[in-house]
Amino acid sequence: MNFSKNRLLLGRPFLKFIFNLTFCTMNNKMSLPFFILIIASLFLAYRGPETKKNHTSAGFASLKPIGNEKYAIDNKESVVEWNCSMVFADKGGHTGYISISKGELMIEKRQLVSGKVEIDMNTMTDEFHGSNNNLINHLKEADFFDVKKFPIATFAVTNVSSGDEENIKITGNLTIKGITNSVTFPAKIKLKGRILNADGEVTIDRTQWDIRYGSGRFFDDLADHAISDSIQFNLKIVARK
Repeated sequence: MNFSKNRLLLGRPFLKFIFNLTFCTMNNKMSLPFFILIIASLFLAYRGPETKKNHTSAGFASLKPIGNEKYAIDNKESVVEWNCSMVFADKGGHTGYISISKGELMIEKRQLVSGKVEIDMNTMTDEFHGSNNNLINHLKEADFFDVKKFPIATFAVTNVSSGDEENIKITGNLTIKGITNSVTFPAKIKLKGRILNADGEVTIDRTQWDIRYGSGRFFDDLADHAISDSIQFNLKIVARK
């Protein structure tokens, strides 16, 4: 029999062939082992085409791109400086600092590609590094940053546009008081050996994070006591590989 044309033997013709073969075997007293060998060969010949296996590893997509280098932020040398002012400049303003609790930056081919920073709002101080005074205590209350309920602010890089190796434009999600908005700001990054230094300056509209105290946009009777809706953050980051 030509087994290369086995697909012509399907359904009832194939069953009839098996029956006839069995009958002949019994009449001719063919050995049982020889009969089993023939049947096994026929079933192998009628086996369908082998299904191609997908050899792609399920975990491959989750692997980090080759060449990325992780720099851990040094929370002792990194700091965020904040600045806010009154609407009328002659009424002054306030400056202070907030510590970065942890974070990391991913670098590929000497360019920032991703990163995340956590800021401990409980570390907020004034310009003299005072932390227990009327100004700081008020900034931590619910009508400002509500630090008791939201002790951590975060920033996660979502996109980086580079003009050259050092001057870049960073876009990311800034979360304050549990509210997340996208911000974009210019920054400078310098790599020297295993140390990364980054400086950036971002100005936000605080009302987008539900910080409305003293805002002329929401209160009509503030007169010259209105506080600017803008808060400026200056980032000084040191990270190590």
